[in-house]
Amino acid sequence: MNVQQNEKSKHTVTAAARTHVEIGGVTEVVSFDEETVTLVTDCGELTVEGTSLHIGTLNIERGCVVIDGRVNAFVYSDAAARKSKRARLFG
Repeated sequence: MNVQQNEKSKHTVTAAARTHVEIGGVTEVVSFDEETVTLVTDCGELTVEGTSLHIGTLNIERGCVVIDGRVNAFVYSDAAARKSKRARLFG
């Protein structure tokens, strides 16, 4: 495994003053709007909640996403748990 691949798989979250967030280890952007950004990371699904959110930088090849706006919460979930919740809600 070369250094670039290793860097991509390393999940990190760096937040500055709750208005600028840099996230590493991102493999997919699921959805985004001004109140939520949902990403798939090496550590599971991550939802960033807040107000006036926007994606400043998106580089899936490097696994990097930068989000600006007012951040209120970071919520992690596993894909299996998400599917289980959906089954209970709609089943």
